[in-house]
Amino acid sequence: MQTAQTVSTTAMDFPKVGTQQPSAFELRFWFLHKPGRALAFPCDSAGHVDMDAMSDRARMNYLAARAGIGYEYMVPQVLPTSFNA
Repeated sequence: MQTAQTVSTTAMDFPKVGTQQPSAFELRFWFLHKPGRALAFPCDSAGHVDMDAMSDRARMNYLAARAGIGYEYMVPQVLPTSFNA
């Protein structure tokens, strides 16, 4: 006989809006056909982007850049932000 297992979950702690520290890293998508041009988004050192903290326009640009990898954009790079370099 099998016994039912219970799974307990804990609530994730999300930072409150306006309390986030400036990101030390950015995820940069270089344009393939426009040398020197790129889209950059704040991220952590692993390249994770907080889409909930983005404006609608930034979120749409981020999703378009992800979808356009290999067509319009290169594979993104995680780089230190210019004020941390």
